[in-house]
Amino acid sequence: MESLDSQKLFQKNMIEVIIKVALLGILVVWAFLLVRPFLVPVIWGMILAVASEPFIAWVSKKAGGRRTLSAVLFVLTIIAVLIIPTVLLVVSSIETMQTVVEQMQNGTLTVPPPPEAVAGWPVVGKSLHEAWLLASTNLTAALKQYAPQIKSTLEAVLSSVGGGLSGIFMIVISTIIAGVFLAKSEPSTGLARKVFTRFTGDRGPEIADLSVATIRGVMQGVVGVAVIQSILSVLGMLVVGVPAAGLWAILVLICAVSQLPPILILGPVAAYMFSAASTTTAVLFLIWVLIVSASDGILKPLLMGRGVDIPMLVILIGSLGGMILSGILGLFVGAVILAIIYTLFTAWLDGKTQVEGVADKPE
Repeated sequence: MESLDSQKLFQKNMIEVIIKVALLGILVVWAFLLVRPFLVPVIWGMILAVASEPFIAWVSKKAGGRRTLSAVLFVLTIIAVLIIPTVLLVVSSIETMQTVVEQMQNGTLTVPPPPEAVAGWPVVGKSLHEAWLLASTNLTAALKQYAPQIKSTLEAVLSSVGGGLSGIFMIVISTIIAGVFLAKSEPSTGLARKVFTRFTGDRGPEIADLSVATIRGVMQGVVGVAVIQSILSVLGMLVVGVPAAGLWAILVLICAVSQLPPILILGPVAAYMFSAASTTTAVLFLIWVLIVSASDGILKPLLMGRGVDIPMLVILIGSLGGMILSGILGLFVGAVILAIIYTLFTAWLDGKTQVEGVADKPE
């Protein structure tokens, strides 16, 4: 009888445990679904805050200890740098499209004939030259003949523009989140240390310091170098008058973050300049392209923290995987997160949790 009562009590307890675990699981899944759209922006905001902390601390010190003001100015500066060029680009694109539509309606739209050098381009040169030549002699026939290709290209461009604007919006949200973390650095640091300690025990603070070191090393040595190369690229293209310079600069940024040489994008642009500009201009631009592409060999040792040696394959997989999952913002988040995982894993294998000379410990 006593055995039967014990069995019933055990079954009752098991049912209660299963119900509680199921309810807890539902709540966790529900919470995850609610925060999922903001997960990547929040993570990027945290990464940006960690990487910018030394700079904000320095600015705050110069501003008489007004940390909140320094964080607000930091956020406003980044938002202005992002929003102003985006608005100008959108306005310029709309005006250009309106002009093209008006000229097509009036029958005044003309396409200049292609340079003969275009026919000599590898792979696409001959077909591109034929299509370009047809458009310059009979635009109506060219539009009819290539209507499916034009439609698919326009759809891809519009989709890319929409994704780009969405990415800009997410970056703005992430920057605001980073500003909140930066304004409240001590509570944020304390919370992070508590989380690491909860999961890893007494080694939590050391692992937190290692994660901070990795974030700053990757942000400076990978993302920072990529941004510099992208800026240098767009400056060179604007000087020589390359069409759609902003688009090419974004592709350079993606390549550089993915640890692929920017020459993959800038090389064809430089080849185009030999057919669209004077020889002197094209040669000077080619020299500039080679300098920009080779600059990472100089910038990375200067910007990446000592002791942080992340293999190129790790950054490549993280950035491309992040971009596939979350767009342009995932490009940066994926590279940093996979670098942190790799660094913590190798530190665990080696039995150490510190990287010398990378980042100062938080106060």
